[in-house]
Amino acid sequence: MIVTHSSDIWEFEVTAGLPGQREEVVMSNANAAVYFVDRHVAEGRADKTAFIEAGGSKRSISYGELADETGRMAALFERHGIHREERIAMIVLDQIEFPIIFWGGIKAGVVPVAINTLLSREVYDVILNDSRAQALFVSRELYDVVQPLLHRNPWLKAVFVIGDDQPEGTLSFQREFEKCNSRPAVDASSDECAFWLYSSGSTGQPKGVRHVHSSLKFTSDTYGAKVLQIEESDTVFSAAKLFFAYGLGNGMTFPMSVGATTILLNSRPTPDSVLEVINRFKPTVFGGVPTLYAALCAHMAAGKGEISAQLRRCISAGEALPEEIGKNWERLTGCPILDGVGSTEMLHIFLSNAPGDVVYGTSGTAVPGYQLRLVDEHGSEVPAGGIGELLVNGGSSASDYWNQRDKSRTTFEGEWTRTGDKYEQREDGRLVYCGRTDDMFKVSGIWVSPFEVEQALIGHDAVLEAAVIAARDSDGLEKPKAFVVLKSGNAGEALATDLRDHVKERIGKWKYPRWIEFIDELPKTATGKIQRFKLRD
Repeated sequence: MIVTHSSDIWEFEVTAGLPGQREEVVMSNANAAVYFVDRHVAEGRADKTAFIEAGGSKRSISYGELADETGRMAALFERHGIHREERIAMIVLDQIEFPIIFWGGIKAGVVPVAINTLLSREVYDVILNDSRAQALFVSRELYDVVQPLLHRNPWLKAVFVIGDDQPEGTLSFQREFEKCNSRPAVDASSDECAFWLYSSGSTGQPKGVRHVHSSLKFTSDTYGAKVLQIEESDTVFSAAKLFFAYGLGNGMTFPMSVGATTILLNSRPTPDSVLEVINRFKPTVFGGVPTLYAALCAHMAAGKGEISAQLRRCISAGEALPEEIGKNWERLTGCPILDGVGSTEMLHIFLSNAPGDVVYGTSGTAVPGYQLRLVDEHGSEVPAGGIGELLVNGGSSASDYWNQRDKSRTTFEGEWTRTGDKYEQREDGRLVYCGRTDDMFKVSGIWVSPFEVEQALIGHDAVLEAAVIAARDSDGLEKPKAFVVLKSGNAGEALATDLRDHVKERIGKWKYPRWIEFIDELPKTATGKIQRFKLRD
């Protein structure tokens, strides 16, 4: 069998030789589902397990079954009058139906819109109307949240409920699915819109981010192959969910690029549930976010569990990883964390630490295949040692924001995408995260990075998490204010004084938080990003 590919097309050629061999089959199609799903059948991995559910059902699906069932999914769209280029909304837990619906949509030329499963009813209303989705696929556990919205939505033709209990006025996904026969993928251009994701909304309402077919393969050819170095023999567990860009790459794009296996957890990833999955299924690759790594480290340090699996790769994104958390995790598990930076707009990680080249407290260097630069407020390049906004150039960039022309024009500047993140470039070329462009502020004329202060606070034994914003003193001048979540110690002025002294010793006397407020939890998006705008409010 000969398998060739270019940036625009994938071609599979099986040539008959000895008696019993298959006839020559040639498929040429830039539809991403051909590469990530159907290719594995042609390459002899039809019986290889693609996904396993970690829940009580213990369901699994092979690559061959996935190829067939995504074809049946494509037929379901046709059966219900959902046409090519129309959108379908997915409010689906991490379960086997997710890849079937997602890749089935792409196979049919229908555009799946994967939506955060932890949003409020009001935000679902905004997204369903903004996307003008023609159908909604929703896990039964989440149906009651959106049910009051459905009668007033002018776009939805049908609501398919995944689960045994079918509410009145909806369609049973399973029953409708069983009526369909598999059909092949439509021919698609590499530049054709394949799917949407909605940004996590760390600074306000989410935006519809549109990605093309070739974006998926670009991320697997770059980060997946050259940094993560994923292999067919790997088993992957991403605590970060499939509905957002980081989890989509971890749990589908990267393992499916090589024919690896993914473990799906449909519940919230708590320290107990994550440790149970890791120890039971023995994944070799684990993807989490800094908040979860911090909670797992505290959990294990308190003697509440341990990891018995031999992890080969651990990765982190969503927020910059504090140095202390990375060191603690490596000490407890023996596996370093490859901290990286990605975005919904770029689909996955484009700046990262790499195997054998991990420096905690930095975000690493450009992922092979991407170009990065730092610019000041005038667009001029920032020299080493300076702080500037990070711009990235790479083939996984989104085409635009749906229905937001002005925001699209200010974010997507030709081949370059503005990240909205401030970084400092060290002399060795590594980048150090400083904060969002609207989070940075000056104290005594010197830029202060909220993240730097937060890292210093987290380095204290009593602190689990911290967030820092600018607040004004009695003279109207901006100074750091910290919100602190404790893992031990008594919240009070004695501890606050100790924390201020700790920061002064670690990073400089002018950077210490003038005010410290102890709280039970920080406001965050479902992807683990701290919503500092809520703290400012």
